[in-house]
Amino acid sequence: MITSMTGFAAHSFNLDHTSVNIDLRSVNQRYLELHFRLADEFRALEPQLRELIQQRLARGKVECRIGLVLLPAASVDNGLSPPILERLAHWQTDILQRLPGSAPLSVNEILRWPGAVQTGALSQETLNEAVLAGVRAALDELAESRRREGAKLRQHILDRLAAAEAQVAGLQPLLPALGAAQRNKLAERLREALGEAGHERLAQEVALAAQKADIDEELSRLATHFSEVRRVLDQAGAVGKRLDFLMQELHREANTLGSKSVAVETSRVSLELKVLIEQMREQIQNIE
Repeated sequence: MITSMTGFAAHSFNLDHTSVNIDLRSVNQRYLELHFRLADEFRALEPQLRELIQQRLARGKVECRIGLVLLPAASVDNGLSPPILERLAHWQTDILQRLPGSAPLSVNEILRWPGAVQTGALSQETLNEAVLAGVRAALDELAESRRREGAKLRQHILDRLAAAEAQVAGLQPLLPALGAAQRNKLAERLREALGEAGHERLAQEVALAAQKADIDEELSRLATHFSEVRRVLDQAGAVGKRLDFLMQELHREANTLGSKSVAVETSRVSLELKVLIEQMREQIQNIE
């Protein structure tokens, strides 16, 4: 099943007197681009987090946010860290002497300072393991979100693909009559210009014009590309780039069909195909 590059996942958990919030957001991007917004306690985990995400996702711009909040009970049960408070007081005194206009630290800013509130027996290693497990759970949720979105994109593309196939199928029965009408029209004009003396030249010109206006090859390639799009849509993994390439090929054939058009019917089909192909291409930009 194809997957979208757009998705969101949120995972939260409490550990001891600590609450951890994990957010993963992804949008379309040509390659895999990772951005991290981590609480100070988790900055050292970025290489491991990057590896975890790279194992699960192939494309997309992914933002990983991990925040840490100390629950109210933490300050009651464990108290404040005297060394940190003394250091902050020393720094604040020094800064206020050098920059008298500076605002002093608020209580909230002091409590949020890394290490200001003691966390008792909770070690950084324990906290890191819990965060990595939480990110794995969030990645599962994100992958499922991207699969659901991918299923919707797949159906959207299949609907437009069926409409494009119907346009080509409706044109096929008209080709003999359109070709004969074009040849008769051209022959009549050449006969008026060349007269009976130009009979051999007339036959050559008619044959050449018929060859240039022949669109069987374009219709055949369109059908082949339609089949390939369906095959790729049934594959798993990152298929967005291949689908985008197929849309370019389809658009090229639709353009050629229009340039060879000798009747209103083929021009109309060419235009309709371009519209449907563009609609598919827009959605394919979101596929991994």
